[in-house]
Amino acid sequence: MQQLKNILARIFALWALISFMLTFLVIFIPSMFCWLLPDPAGQRLFIRIAKLWMNVWLHLTGCSVKIIGKENFKKGETYIITSNHNSLMDVPLSSPYIPGANKTIAKTSFTKIPLFGFYYMKGSVLVDRKSDKSRKLSFEKMKAVLKQGIHICIYPEGTRNRTSEPLKKFYDGAFKLAKDTKTAIIPAVIFNTKKVLPIDKSFYFWPHKLEMHFLEPVPVQDQTADQLKQKVFEIMKEYYQQNKT
Repeated sequence: MQQLKNILARIFALWALISFMLTFLVIFIPSMFCWLLPDPAGQRLFIRIAKLWMNVWLHLTGCSVKIIGKENFKKGETYIITSNHNSLMDVPLSSPYIPGANKTIAKTSFTKIPLFGFYYMKGSVLVDRKSDKSRKLSFEKMKAVLKQGIHICIYPEGTRNRTSEPLKKFYDGAFKLAKDTKTAIIPAVIFNTKKVLPIDKSFYFWPHKLEMHFLEPVPVQDQTADQLKQKVFEIMKEYYQQNKT
């Protein structure tokens, strides 16, 4: 039975890859048009196109999506969204389904992919984690993005969680950014992406229902960045443990 599932998962993976590339080519030119529009309007349109793309692609691959907590985004407010990171499948799920214009802090390596690199740059604040200069520059860019009224999405675990724990230890960046800019944090918890694209299997895709839950905003108030980090960590960990399927 397991062997049959592995065979089917690789067939699904081939279909997921082909359908991803074909649908990307359809939305590529409209997405690039967003470079010509001033932000936040340009980024808002970019995210709408991305959401449309993901609605189609996820439907084609048999992955339904359930989003909970959109009401926690108050009109006129800008937030830092901190999301857990279990799988590469988190990336196409997180940013497109965040209400409103947003950008994700992301690695520079993906910009080298033909065509997709231009798309990736539009949706991201890029950082080379091996460079102190790049990290400092990306921090200032994120501040500028927030000032434009554009949300910032960050995976505070840094990389995908390969442990058996609900969350890895958080890095400081998201919380220093929140403290410096006095921007509230919305914790986001993603479920089941690891079941679709397991971190320990190559060329494997298994259709499954995906969920992304936006929790109540955590204001900075008089908390230090470290206190804020610990508070958000505990909120996300507890919520994940209570709601995982």
